Amino acid sequence: MSLISKILSLLLVLNASQAWALESDPDQPINIDSDNAVYDEKQQTSTYIGHVIATQGSIKVDADKLVVFMKDGNVTKMVATGQPSHFRQLPAVGKEEMFGEGLTNEYYPDQSLIIFMHKASVWQGDAKQSSDYIQYDTKNSLLKAGESNNDSKRVHSVIKPKPKTAAKAQ
Repeated sequence: MSLISKILSLLLVLNASQAWALESDPDQPINIDSDNAVYDEKQQTSTYIGHVIATQGSIKVDADKLVVFMKDGNVTKMVATGQPSHFRQLPAVGKEEMFGEGLTNEYYPDQSLIIFMHKASVWQGDAKQSSDYIQYDTKNSLLKAGESNNDSKRVHSVIKPKPKTAAKAQ
């Protein structure tokens, strides 16, 4: 694919609309806005720097820098860095949004997987997980925190009880 056709494809992706349901997120285009962008055709990477905002369906990533790795025209991996880089997703219609952050976040669109690293936190409503390493499966809403091969890294969880409702008067 020539550089001109890749640029035209990118422009089409940037102008596409997005849907708001988890099931359709992987099928949506990835839209990226930034202050600067560089495409390296030989390495099949795009680097976006400065106030980066990337969206795919209900998924939104804010970062200082985003590097997109491609193979045969498909995105295989995205690495977002920031102080921290932020993530959010609407897991399903009617559900609360899921939020996450880390100094380095890796997104694998074909696996529906986001990995938050270094001062990472993920939260939804009143529940929050913090660790140096957190995996979030966006398709199945499955979260794994900590590293099984490293006992020195701990996971901190906060689960707040739901407020009690007053008994209805009869």
